[in-house]
Amino acid sequence: MAKRIDVKDLNIYYGDFLAVEDISMTIEPRSVTALIGPSGCGKSTFLRSLNRMHEVVPGGRVEGSVAVDGQDLYDRGVDPVDVRRQIGMVFQRPNPFPTMSIYDNVVAGVRLSGTRMKRSELDDVVERSLQGANLWNEVKDRLTKPGAGLSGGQQQRLCIARAIAVEPQVLLMDEPCSALDPISTLAIEDLIANLKQEYTIVIVTHNMQQAARVSDFTGFFNIAGTGKPGKLIEMDDTAKIFSTPSVKATEDYISGRFG
Repeated sequence: MAKRIDVKDLNIYYGDFLAVEDISMTIEPRSVTALIGPSGCGKSTFLRSLNRMHEVVPGGRVEGSVAVDGQDLYDRGVDPVDVRRQIGMVFQRPNPFPTMSIYDNVVAGVRLSGTRMKRSELDDVVERSLQGANLWNEVKDRLTKPGAGLSGGQQQRLCIARAIAVEPQVLLMDEPCSALDPISTLAIEDLIANLKQEYTIVIVTHNMQQAARVSDFTGFFNIAGTGKPGKLIEMDDTAKIFSTPSVKATEDYISGRFG
């Protein structure tokens, strides 16, 4: 089941440095929310706070709350590993495990979770996940070959298959197409449109056209200057953000006047 995320008064720190300040937003289930803004404005840091990935950096911590269907991910007693199982992450550069086969890449997360499964059940997970990532027809005859042998676009779809194999409720994507050619980018965008039927998706992108094409909602982040925290300037329906934004800075960024 896709989940709704409510972020309230979120500040993200690395040690004493305030990286992202005072973010409040609601991310709707079964929708795509795009985060846009200039480099260094905290988009990826914010994205990583949604599944506690930013905590892998020493000194990473938050104030405020991130609630998934009412459950605060930062409550004491909430296991970050469980959070990351519910909220999958796809990174900027495709990162299949280089020594593993395509098959083993897909089931890596399932095996890590300690779930005992028969081979036939794992086979089903692999087929379902690769079908979900729109990769099955391209790789079904070479599942034992290394994942690293695929093209860049296929590797990224393999990483998406790996993320959905553990049946998360939310998918986070950090510039998933920035390392890909236009045809692979289109394939990922089509895939995102399909995946939102089942998942809540949040995507960071530097590509304005991509944000306009794939997302239902868009949040614009900005920064007042080097060393200052990133802030959410406005968030609204994507059509409104790209046609009649409420804040001049958003309009300036979208029209290419800065950033």
